[in-house]
Parts: sequence; structure tokens; C-alpha cells
Amino acid sequence: MDLRDKLNILGDAAKYDVSCSSSGSKRNSPKGGMGCGHSSGICHTWSADGRCISLLKVLFSNACKYDCAYCVNRRSNDIPRATFTPKELINLTLEFYRRNYIEGLFLSSAVIGTPDYTMELLIKVAKELRLVHHFGGYIHLKAIPGASSRLLFEAGLYADRSSVNIEIPSDKQLQYLAPEKNFASIYRPMNFLAERKLEYKTDKSKYSPKFLPAGQSTQMIVGASGETDFQILTLSAGFYKQQQMKRVYFSGYVPINADKRLPVITTKPPLLREHRLYQADWLMRFYKFEYNEILDEKNPFLDPDLDPKVMWALRHPECFPVDLQTADYEMILRVPGIGVRSAQLIVSGRRYSKIRLEHLKKMGVVLKRAKYFIYDSDVPRELHKLYPEMIRPLLIAGKPKNDQLDLFDTMPAALPQPKAAQLSANS
Repeated sequence: MDLRDKLNILGDAAKYDVSCSSSGSKRNSPKGGMGCGHSSGICHTWSADGRCISLLKVLFSNACKYDCAYCVNRRSNDIPRATFTPKELINLTLEFYRRNYIEGLFLSSAVIGTPDYTMELLIKVAKELRLVHHFGGYIHLKAIPGASSRLLFEAGLYADRSSVNIEIPSDKQLQYLAPEKNFASIYRPMNFLAERKLEYKTDKSKYSPKFLPAGQSTQMIVGASGETDFQILTLSAGFYKQQQMKRVYFSGYVPINADKRLPVITTKPPLLREHRLYQADWLMRFYKFEYNEILDEKNPFLDPDLDPKVMWALRHPECFPVDLQTADYEMILRVPGIGVRSAQLIVSGRRYSKIRLEHLKKMGVVLKRAKYFIYDSDVPRELHKLYPEMIRPLLIAGKPKNDQLDLFDTMPAALPQPKAAQLSANS
């Protein structure tokens, strides 16, 4: 099999892994080397400051020993199999970089033989790129569950970021869908990398080697096992606090295998649910919400019609309206339609003048949502009482119905005809 065929197979097999953000790395280019980890994130992803960057995103191999029900590379699937050699992948990365196609490498793999053997192959690629070719670009290496601590440590010295995907949010369901896996085997490398990262972070020596400068991440499949959004957010919050994760990614389940343990093959990926989970994740990371404020056991699912911040506000009418002239920063952050930057501008601007609606619009506040939750001195105070049953329909009104489009619609909508064509048809 030639290199082009391998790249087609293993590049396509890597598309289901969404945890490929490169933001957070501060690795500098070595003298006489090439690439720069902190200026780089052939997939497109985004850095912390919003720049679009390109990564070569491939599997080392898709010849997996495991038979996970939800995975396209499962052992029992009859699909083309391929495996790179370390030299092939190193040369491919360097040639793509020299041609300015990529700014880094995202390398994962199916488990070939044993976890240790697979991890050794991934490390060999990263180690040679760093030490032999002086590659300073971004490298994301998958940490293989079951690999030894020695290999995980070595991977952390050459990679900017590492990730171990939890995949299914419940240990019981994970063992049901992937009998060879369990939470213990996945948490072990997560905890080891978090502990080593903390050790190197506390070492202030300028000669201390960098260990995972961009931290670690993980990914969960949404909609494959009957989990609730509350379960997912509970698990995510634990990852951020205990394992110090930089990101938790969510991937709506794409039916690729016919298996009685999974949703039927015609099920559409829950993209709207995935979007709401990312919004809730944003609230936990940047808006100081706790997971159990967003959802609880009585309300285990996010609202498909309203974003999580609006949903929380309507459940807590006693907190509103908020007087932007006197409220603290944390409370202003909780007002729907007000983002982090807008809240900062409000707090700094109110020291010099009274904040009015026309000022808010210039500060980037989304008034069509915020106006129901803030106090306006030009309106009588008795009219500010929040009635969730009245406001919910107003917020939903005018929104298009959240129908998911079919990629292969059998009856495509007709395209508008040019005026000349319409005239000739009517004549």
C-alpha cells in the first residue's frame, strides 16, 4: 500500500476525534528549527485568541485489537486497514509543514498489539520530530489507556497536549459497549499526567523541561448510551477540577455500526444537544457557574429551545431584574445576553456615567435577551417583575424550528431562478 492510500484511510479514520484544539501551548521554536507551537493551533481548529490553524490529523494505525461497538475501527468491522511506519509519518509531517499546509500534528492510533507497543510508536514519531528535526510546531499525542507510566511521562516531554478520551459518560455503559475498557484504565493515565504536570508547573527553574505545556483534554460521545446532560456536566466538572483538564469535548453520536446495543443506524446525530452542552461547558469555564446550578436530577436535560444561561435565569426569577449600576461583576455575568467582555465594560463604565440601554448596545450586549432581565430606571420598578411563563414565549418567538437538515435530502429545495429565466418561462 502506498503512502497516499495510507493517508486517505488513516486521515478519514481520525475525523471522529474532535479534541484537537491547540490553544494554550507556549513552546518556542528551537534555534535553527522549524515551527512554533504557540502560533499554531490537515484539520482546521482554533486557538485561544480565535485564529484558525491547520493540523495534520491522522491515526498511526486503524488495525485495532478492541471491538468497541461505537467505533468505526472496531476489530469486527470489514474496512480497509493501514498502518504508518514512524519514518513515513515523520517525513509526511515535515513535508506538509515545509509546504505550509500545516502548523502541527494531531496523532492518535488504534491499539496495535499492546498499549505499550502502540505508545512507543507514537512517542518515536514525536521524539524524532523534536530531537532530530528540531520541529517546534504543535504536537498533540493520544495517551493510550494501559500504557506504562514511563511511556506516558516520556510522551509528556515531547507533546504540547495529550488526551485520553473517556468516550462514554458512564462506567457501566462503557463496559457494556466496550467490554475491554473501563473507567479505571482511562482515569489512570489522566491522573498520572495531571500529577506530573503539577510537579513541573511548581518547578520554577528555567532549565526545567516543559511537560504538556498545553495540558490535557478528553472527549465524550453524546447520545450513544442513554446518558443525561446532567451526568455529562457532572463528569465534565470533575475533569476540570480534579484532572485540571484544559478542555472537555462533546461529539454527537454518528451511527456508523449496526449493533443492538446502539441507537438504530438511521438515528440523526444530536447536533443541537451537542451545541447546548458546549454552551453549558462555557458557562462553567468562563461564567463561574457550577454544574449543579445549570442542571440537577429533577431537570437532567438542557432546553433545546433556549440556551442554558436563559434557562437558569427563568428558573430563578428571584434574582432579577439586575441593576447594572450596583450589581457585582459575578451577577452581571449571569444576565442573559451579557458576555465576559460586556460585563467588564459595564463595571468599568458605570464609575463615570449611568449605564443606559443605548450604552449597552455599544458594549456588545444582546438586548433582545438582556432587556427582560435588567432594571431600567426609565421604566417604573413595578413593571420589572420577572414572569418566566410570559418571557419564555417572547424569547422563542421568531426563532426557526430546530429541525436537523438531512445531508442527502431526496427532495431538494428549488433554487431561485434568475429573472431572465423567469420571464422566458412565463412568456
